[in-house]
Amino acid sequence: MNILAIESSCDDTGVAIVKDGREVLSNVVASQVPEHILYGGVVPEIASRRHCESISAVCQKALDDAGLTLKDLDAIAVTYAPGLIGALLVGVNFAKGLSYSTGLPLIPVHHLRSHVASNFLSHPGLEPPFLALIVSGGHTHLVQVKDYTDYIVIGRTRDDAAGEAMDKAARLLGLPYPGGLNMDKRCAGGDPKAYHFPQPRVDDNDFDFSFSGMKTAAINLIHNAEQKGETINVEDFGASFMHSVVKILCKKTELALKLTGEKTLVLAGGVSANSVLRREMEALCKRRRVKLCMPELRYCGDNAAMVGAQGYYEYLSGNVADLKLNAIASLDIDNK
Repeated sequence: MNILAIESSCDDTGVAIVKDGREVLSNVVASQVPEHILYGGVVPEIASRRHCESISAVCQKALDDAGLTLKDLDAIAVTYAPGLIGALLVGVNFAKGLSYSTGLPLIPVHHLRSHVASNFLSHPGLEPPFLALIVSGGHTHLVQVKDYTDYIVIGRTRDDAAGEAMDKAARLLGLPYPGGLNMDKRCAGGDPKAYHFPQPRVDDNDFDFSFSGMKTAAINLIHNAEQKGETINVEDFGASFMHSVVKILCKKTELALKLTGEKTLVLAGGVSANSVLRREMEALCKRRRVKLCMPELRYCGDNAAMVGAQGYYEYLSGNVADLKLNAIASLDIDNK
């Protein structure tokens, strides 16, 4: 089954063609990063306009790269939630137009589910059940994946996401957008014990996360240093911050592994590309004798191939939409 998948939840316009949920025939991404660097982050209005300008050409290239035409497709999958509403609307409406003109079924795909499904592309033998840690700029979730479309949320962030905290710390250090990625590159050799950051607790749920306090601590450390005329060591500060965030992620994940008894851990989301997180999760899983699956770096960020992977299983479960499908800015991963 050949599925043409569309991703436009933030600032990357992606179109891919995926066969049977596991084989990527093409995967095209038009990145807006060079433009958003000028503003230090994604400007939603600009992102939406760029999606409008590029989505048709990106779609045609995906077809050309796969050596296929619209007649060779079996369905259209699209990210409809969550994300920037204007950006999502571009992808959803383009997908509905394709569905209407070709008569192909339209498959709505949740963005976080597709991040989990990116592992199906990198690990063809992976099957549920497993525990998933989803870490991105907007989300931090611990999810028990019972089946391809059956999710139980064990924990989630109460405030800022881990990726958002890293991006903010990077911006405070004067590192360019995307902050988390550039902090990982710049601070890989820094001393992770040079600066101390708090390890926030959520009293009524051992599995929920909170990163707003760490972000505030980073702001205060830098402001205090400026007031005293002291110089912040960028490499050490970044390394310390990343290791503090990862320490929390590892602690909560280990608790969830004990609770669920799952023998496979899956990393997903843009922050799954972080070198510190990957290294520490490898150590954790080796210690607990748990299998670890991580997406290839090319599938960590937003892309349409992961949408095609999850779209296949959504289709098999009967999740097909009509032309009334609308974009949704915020939607839980376990939404039925």
